[in-house]
Amino acid sequence: MKKKAAEKGAFNPAHLTLARRQRKSYTIRLWSVRHSRFLEWFYSHFANTFLALHPVWKAVGYNRAEKPVTFVERGVKGLLFDCRMCGQCVLSSTGMSCPMNCPKQLRNGPCGGVRANGNCEVEPDMPCVWVQAWNGSRRMNKRDAILDVQKPVDQSLRETSSWLRVTALAAAAREEANRS
Repeated sequence: MKKKAAEKGAFNPAHLTLARRQRKSYTIRLWSVRHSRFLEWFYSHFANTFLALHPVWKAVGYNRAEKPVTFVERGVKGLLFDCRMCGQCVLSSTGMSCPMNCPKQLRNGPCGGVRANGNCEVEPDMPCVWVQAWNGSRRMNKRDAILDVQKPVDQSLRETSSWLRVTALAAAAREEANRS
């Protein structure tokens, strides 16, 4: 009796197996890649709105806004892209396919071990993140952004908001341009 319960798993209902959870996250990830042009358009408007809120972020303090914004960002990007919260989002360059989902965490293209069916060599049931990135980038307006070489991941930014970071950098650039 105990063995059967252990095999089934006390907190793992039969209808929600690991394979089913993974398949569900792949399904949503693949939806995001297929709709990358819409998500690119939406994000550009979202980023402009976030930038318009710069005076609010500045008044509240970017450091104080970090925790609640990161919480929301993790939820939204986690659902749509299976985001790993690296803090240096490049979704707009990678066809809305998060490169941090690659088991090898490659930021600048596939490893060369992509299977003939387009799946990952490390996780054979998972579609290769970079095959999906290429497909998604072909749908986007800024399709050649995938060719830009990305910097290595700065691990000190892990679990921080890339939305706030991008907004602060854009606001600083805008203020510098206004001074010139």
